Formats: sequence, C-alpha cells, structure tokens
Amino acid sequence: MKIAIQTADLDSSRIDGTRVYIQNLLKHFGHISPADDFWLYHRSDFNPELAPPIFPNYRVIQKAWPFFWTQVRFAFEIWRDQPDVLWMPIQALPVFRRKKLKTIITIHDLAFKYFPKDFKIKDFYKIDYFSDYAIRHSDKIIAISNSTKKDILKFYPEILEEKIKVIYHGFDQEIFAKTRNQEEEQALKNKLGIKGDYILYTGAIQPRKNIGLLIEAFDILQESGVFSGQLVLAGEKAWLSENTLKKAENSRFSAKIKLPGKVSFADLGVLFRGAGVFAFPSLYEGFGLPILEAFASKIPVVCAKNSSLPEVAGEAALYFENNNAQDLARKIKQVLENPELKNDLIQKGLLQLQKFSWEKCAQETLEFLKN
Repeated sequence: MKIAIQTADLDSSRIDGTRVYIQNLLKHFGHISPADDFWLYHRSDFNPELAPPIFPNYRVIQKAWPFFWTQVRFAFEIWRDQPDVLWMPIQALPVFRRKKLKTIITIHDLAFKYFPKDFKIKDFYKIDYFSDYAIRHSDKIIAISNSTKKDILKFYPEILEEKIKVIYHGFDQEIFAKTRNQEEEQALKNKLGIKGDYILYTGAIQPRKNIGLLIEAFDILQESGVFSGQLVLAGEKAWLSENTLKKAENSRFSAKIKLPGKVSFADLGVLFRGAGVFAFPSLYEGFGLPILEAFASKIPVVCAKNSSLPEVAGEAALYFENNNAQDLARKIKQVLENPELKNDLIQKGLLQLQKFSWEKCAQETLEFLKN
C-alpha cells in the first residue's frame, strides 16, 4: 500500500506536541509495516531535532512553495502521485484531491472553539476553516483522547461516531527515564541559571497554558515562606505570550522565575528529573504529553482538572480547582512537604505510564489507516 503523509510540520523551528507525535510515529511505521510504502511530503529542510529516521520503504519528497503549501503544492503532488491513502497528522486536508483518495486526519484539540480570543485573529480563522473542512470531508478521524472525540461530536453533531477512533500518544522512555551523569546534568542547570529546588512547567508560552496562574501560585508560596526555590517555565514563546511574560517580570519574585526558552529534548529530560514538582495549569489540552514525560522522569504532577488531563493522568496526579491560584499553591505545598504523598504519586505515575507507548500508538494508527 502506498501511504502519503504530510510531514511539513517537521520543518518548523518550534517544537510542540503535534510535531513530537508525527516524528515518533515515523520512528515506528517503517519497521512495523515494511511491506507498505510511505511517501513523506514536506516543504523545506527538516528541523534536525524533528527529522524522522529514513527506512528503506520511506520516500521523502521535498517541494518548496511560497504560499498555501498544503493547498497548492502538496495538493498537486498528491494528485499526481496517486497514493492509496492520505494521512494528515494535522488538522487540515487538501481541498483539491482525487475523489477516490482515502483520507484520514488527526484532530489534536478544538481549543480554538473554546478559547477563540487566545489566538491571533488570522490564526483563528485559518485553523477554524481548515479544521471544519477536514473534519467534515475526511473519511476517518483519529482523536488523541476521548476528550477530543467528545469535542468533535459536540461541535460537529453530524459526524458519525464510528468515523472517529481514539488513539493515545506515547512517551520517550530514552529521554525522560534515563539519566546522564550528575556533572553533565548540573552543568546544564548552571548554564540556565537554575539552582537548588524548583517547580517546573514545560510547554509553549501562550494564553491557553494559563501560566499566569502558576506565577500567582508561586508568589503565594514565596510570600508564605513555604517554598524558597525557583519557578522554571521551559518553553518557547508562542502567540500572544506578552501578558504572561509581563506577569513574570512584574512578580515580586521575578528574579527566581527562569525562562530558559527553547530546550532540546535531551535537556528537557534533565529539567524534569531535577524538579521537585511538575505543575500543569493549562485551561485545555487535547492530550497533555508533558504529564507522561513527568511520570517517566519520576516527578510528582499537580495539574488542572479539565479536558483530557484527568483521562491522561488518572489517579497519578494531584488536581487543583481550575483557575484557583490559592488551591494550586496548596496542592504544590502538599507535595513539597509530604514525602509519602510525593512517592505515592510517583509510583502511581509509573503505573499509569503502562497504558501509553509510541509503538502502540503507531500500530493502532497503521491499522486504522489501512483498514
């Protein structure tokens, strides 16, 4: 079978959960299904950190185009090459394509439906239009959580439930579970200005991640004398990050708030393993991959109780009341001051991890693409 995959997101300099998802499935497709041919289409050079491995049954097609790449150049290539199946691991689908082409899309989240003001206007209309079209015109849909599936059925009630399959993400055992030597790990933290104990957040710096609430909770912990360490907000600045950055700057404890920016995969594992607690205050997640990364790193998790987060974290996280900085501070305090609770969360996290793997995700995805 000839399977076409849009992989242009792997060219991006910014790394997010969608791109990690695409890369990790491509690490497995080639050896899971050696009899199938995978045609990987992209626009420019792969980001070295996101570049997929190349198996004998992979064919990489790089085609530059100045605008509307998916809808113009990619659509033309697909029309000409005539694959049996087209998988779009992003929330879009070429409008112009052969009628008999079987199409499968992955829907990561519908955050733009709930929080339209947390997107730039042009970005909102773009993702809204292309997601609407893809959901309504694809043959099948992969949802990355039951929460995302429910959202699809809520906003698109005309879609048949049997058209959607929930396939969970995995996690990278190599990066997050295996330590480097202590000197290397300490050298990295020194380079980033991270000293002693710290609370960690990882992910994009953008409004939906609700980082401002975490900064408020951090201020409460500092003012009460409960915690004197640092807050590390590891992630790239994304859209509309200005208010979050201003909040960090205006904090009375701004000197203790570290924003290291973009961190490599390997270095991210170091930051997780050194943290006292991982805090995830997001308002909405299609899946919440950093939760699994924290579990794999044996770090206790405190997170919001919304969207897919309880589905992914299960009983292995301590949940705080949404948008309540006082409650977030209380829950972080509980973990920091109670070694027994901390260890219990870590053990439950390791147990919860057994439900997820990239190989399982790849196997289920391939079966869905081919059947």
